[in-house]
Amino acid sequence: MALKGVRVVELAGLAPGPFCGMVLADFGAQVLRVDRVGSLGDVSQLARGKRSLVLDLKRAQGAAVLRRLCTRADVLLEPFRRGVMEKLQLGPEILLQENPKLIYARLSGFGQSGRFSRKAGHDINYLALSGVLSKIGRSGDNPYAPLNLLADFGGGGLMCALGILMALFERTRSGKGQVIDANMVEGTAYLSSFLWKTQNVGLWEQPRGQNLLDGGAPFYTTYRTADGQFMAVGAIEPQFYRQLIQGLGLKSEELPKQMSMTDWPEMKKRFADVFAKKTKAEWCQIFDGIDACVTPVLTLEEAACHDHNRERGSFMTDEEQHVSPRPAPLLSNTPAAPSAERDPFVGEHTEDILKEFGFNQEEIDQLCSDRIIESNKPKPKAHL
Repeated sequence: MALKGVRVVELAGLAPGPFCGMVLADFGAQVLRVDRVGSLGDVSQLARGKRSLVLDLKRAQGAAVLRRLCTRADVLLEPFRRGVMEKLQLGPEILLQENPKLIYARLSGFGQSGRFSRKAGHDINYLALSGVLSKIGRSGDNPYAPLNLLADFGGGGLMCALGILMALFERTRSGKGQVIDANMVEGTAYLSSFLWKTQNVGLWEQPRGQNLLDGGAPFYTTYRTADGQFMAVGAIEPQFYRQLIQGLGLKSEELPKQMSMTDWPEMKKRFADVFAKKTKAEWCQIFDGIDACVTPVLTLEEAACHDHNRERGSFMTDEEQHVSPRPAPLLSNTPAAPSAERDPFVGEHTEDILKEFGFNQEEIDQLCSDRIIESNKPKPKAHL
């Protein structure tokens, strides 16, 4: 795989960091997740393809173990607020001195500087500070966050993974590592560059929820069907709009012009009335054969079973029969080969990892005795 041979030490955190680590693992990196002491029995999230080591970083002996791991690692991924790693004597100045080739990736909410850099927050807060949240929502309603996808995973985890890959590539030329300041406010703002770059072209002149791409247009929104399901319409271009009108059984000459914004509210009501007369399946039969940019709104279960996604193998099933998306994008020569095994138990690989990084059994026993590490290796199943 593309990242074969890359060693990543991921310090356990909430969603963005684990997602970043999972992306790297899916494409071949060897990801070692450092979990907190006392977390044995916790359910790990986004841990596919990783191994778990439990280590007490708040004690000097634990910090020394991590420094030793990082001397052999390519990437350290840490998810804490500004100053936490420095307080633990694990800041980039120390670790990069011991391993100048280390990529030190810092994934935080507000970044490593600025007045909010030590504040707590979640996806909705980062989305709000980026300016993007102000653009999302229906007309007359409060702004609302589209789940926790944009800041946590788009602006956070995925943007951090991109930074790591760029730093790894640059290292092939300079031989040196560097520090990555990835944060969810700036990552989300960067994702929204199109919004900023189109401020003066008329796309966002109306209040939230009344513009072309935010649900204001009758040809770019969702409609409820007769069975309580939904269809998504994105017929922006004239040729697709004509197909939409045809599929709905309406006549263009009896309708206002497509871009007559004053008529949009009435047009949405008219389209809604038509969509409400047939089921989602019936609308799929009509629109699957024409290019009108009309698609069903699928549930997660439906998405995994949809013909198109099944033909492409877009979803995978692990050994516990859990379904999840296959890694993207597809690489022709070095595609991702994600693990189909269950996610690791917290602390499952503690001793194995330490041995791989040069710790002898006496050292491991002492660390265990001092409660610097914890091990949770599952017992082999008895064969009857």
